[in-house]
Amino acid sequence: MMDKQVLSIKPFIGARDFKESRAFYKEVGFEEVITSETMSYFKIGKFGFYLQDAYVKDWVDNSMLFLEVKDVDSFREAVLDKNLTDRFLTVRISKIHYNGWGDEFFVHDPSGILWHIGKFK
Repeated sequence: MMDKQVLSIKPFIGARDFKESRAFYKEVGFEEVITSETMSYFKIGKFGFYLQDAYVKDWVDNSMLFLEVKDVDSFREAVLDKNLTDRFLTVRISKIHYNGWGDEFFVHDPSGILWHIGKFK
């Protein structure tokens, strides 16, 4: 019964520097919907998350999200083409890891949030 009621799931993540994180996610390709002075909703299509102007080191340091994409190689190339590591000094982008379950690469946002970006086999 409950599965027929659920429409979406939207995590909340924090930001060490809210302005910088907002700029980063817009540059990645997310659309920003400002919900208040201290929170925005970022979406691509029907998927998204809330970014808060809140920083708790232990929370942010342990936050991870998985973004499933159709083509890991082309998505990574598109991310690299944006030169994010040049413009956001703490952003890191890994090589692709080919695993038994699927393929993924990692992006650390300006606050250190770890994004797994991948595709399941």
